[in-house]
Amino acid sequence: MDLLETGAADLGVTLDRVQLDQFRLYYGELIQWNNHVNLTAVTDYEQVQTRHFLDSLTVDAVLPDTLRRSGRLLDVGSGAGLPGLPLRIAHPGLNVTLLDATAKKTAFLKHITRVLGLKDVEICTGRAESLAHDQTLRGMYDVVVSRAVARLSVLSELILPFCKVGGLAVAQKRGNVAAELCEAQVAIKSMGGVVKEVVDVEVEGVVDAAMLVVIEKTSATMERYPRRPGIPSKHPL
Repeated sequence: MDLLETGAADLGVTLDRVQLDQFRLYYGELIQWNNHVNLTAVTDYEQVQTRHFLDSLTVDAVLPDTLRRSGRLLDVGSGAGLPGLPLRIAHPGLNVTLLDATAKKTAFLKHITRVLGLKDVEICTGRAESLAHDQTLRGMYDVVVSRAVARLSVLSELILPFCKVGGLAVAQKRGNVAAELCEAQVAIKSMGGVVKEVVDVEVEGVVDAAMLVVIEKTSATMERYPRRPGIPSKHPL
């Protein structure tokens, strides 16, 4: 885990031996499960360290100090646990919820959190459009993160309803981020959000790291959002 340790230090994140061992175990379980569950196309040991683990940890650059110590974080479309699990390993004080619509993937997430001995990690199986209307989840998170799930015009409707007013939504994006932001303005505003900043994080060992689109939740999302499953992607606001 030398690449991970060095890159994390470059981000200002110090990983001790226990945490590095957790990442090593995470890698082994990810590859084993990937033989029968489609979790990732990236399986090389060094590339998983950089393209998955380190890329996930770039989100740390925009996390408030208070959140790192004791905040609530939701990862929407978590898949193999990215970026939520690397952030939880790096910051044991985080209370993390991992959400994915695919039961086979959430089975892996339940397994890996148990194997790693992680506390304060909840796994939810279901569509974000439906779960965002669950009053135990809606408006309950300090930060909601998402990695490579959908275009911002769609993603805003899926993640912002989960944010507390005053909280943040952080989308990891690649490609023409400026164009996505332009087309997503109506959706972001409709969800009660405003773009706070776009951060291009450079970290040793990571080529083409995702840019971080940070959206602040300034007002509560209207009850009619998100719309029913499938509608946000078919008919973005």
